[in-house]
Amino acid sequence: MPRAFVPVYIIDGARSPFLKARNTPGPFSASDLAVQPARELLLRQAFRPTDLSEVIIGCAAPSPEETNIGRLIALRLGCGHKVPGWTVMRNCASGMQALDSAVMSIQTGRADLVLAGGTDALSRAPVLLGDELVRWLAAWGKQRSLIKKLATLKTLRPRHLAPVIGLLKGLTDPYVGLSMGQTAENLAHRFGISRSDMDYYAARSHELARQAQQRQAFNEIVPLTDHGGRLYAQDDGIRDDSTPEKLGRLKPVFDKPWGNITAGNSSQVTDGAAVLLLASQAAVQRWQLRPIGRILDAQWAALDPANMGLGPVHAATPILQRHGLGLNDLDLWEINEAFAAQVLACIAAWNDADWCQQNLGLGALGTLDMQRLNVDGGAIAMGHPVGASGARIVLHLLRALQARGLQRGMAAICIGGGQGGAMLVETCDDGATA
Repeated sequence: MPRAFVPVYIIDGARSPFLKARNTPGPFSASDLAVQPARELLLRQAFRPTDLSEVIIGCAAPSPEETNIGRLIALRLGCGHKVPGWTVMRNCASGMQALDSAVMSIQTGRADLVLAGGTDALSRAPVLLGDELVRWLAAWGKQRSLIKKLATLKTLRPRHLAPVIGLLKGLTDPYVGLSMGQTAENLAHRFGISRSDMDYYAARSHELARQAQQRQAFNEIVPLTDHGGRLYAQDDGIRDDSTPEKLGRLKPVFDKPWGNITAGNSSQVTDGAAVLLLASQAAVQRWQLRPIGRILDAQWAALDPANMGLGPVHAATPILQRHGLGLNDLDLWEINEAFAAQVLACIAAWNDADWCQQNLGLGALGTLDMQRLNVDGGAIAMGHPVGASGARIVLHLLRALQARGLQRGMAAICIGGGQGGAMLVETCDDGATA
């Protein structure tokens, strides 16, 4: 190994179906989304939930009653009072951060067996009161007499009642004042990515995901059942009619009227969860576990928030350097599809000599082979539950490698606020731990 990085084993993983938000609260809370697949995952193991060292969950938008959602999920899973549970938040990479936190706990000897992953119920993001209405309510509450209350009531204006959509505030960078979509527009302009390029890539995502769904390649999905007995068995945002021509008719969302980023070439607002079991070699031997893979390396990086979509390039490149790898020395890549323009910009940046020299201090790394990238589609088709996506791409990368008899891959993700995360993984040959 180019540096002291003790590999950590991934024993197994599961996720919920990713359910598209449809302008109303979805059927599951964020903890519901994680508990059902995690319970199935634990039932497949030789150990009990109480044998876990800890539970770590990434969540970007927990509800007020699920603030420390990691602990809540641990208790709901029957881990008992003595298994710690905690929550991490790194925006779009919260699920990957949970995995990395588990890796560090295992590497330092503080844990042997960790349940880690991420969840978000974005359809349940709160609708907030505006500051003007909050101030009016405070003034109303101070009045003690009926006359003063009536006088205060006369100051209430219709504009005070306008709701504030919490999700939209969360998807706007407070430092640069740009929405995530506007940062993607920046990248499209910088690298000359056309609207047709974006729509073609978006259609590719849906087509690959549809094909994968038909051949049951998403076997990591555990169906969900709501309180009314309705079954949710698969991702429901994948479309079979998302052609470049149809996508080309959609209007821009973030930079009206001249922009190119649309709802069709962006990731979907979605509810979902993904969880993995990570273990030390001692735990593998003690419980006679059969790992599906190992985490070989991880990296976090930061960049200008206005160009946040290039985070995968900044995070993955140092891993490639440490291991002496080129882009196409890896068998597969998973780059989270926040926007089609963002993924295409990452590919363009690696092949841009001037950009690489200015930002990485390197020559151009070349062109990433598209046949290795997001081979079963991505977040444009499946959706992007912010807290879960970083865990989903790691889990599915291993499943996709296994299905094709391949070995090594990289999962990378851009992060709102101007960061990037990446993990290098490899499959284990028939559960080998040597």
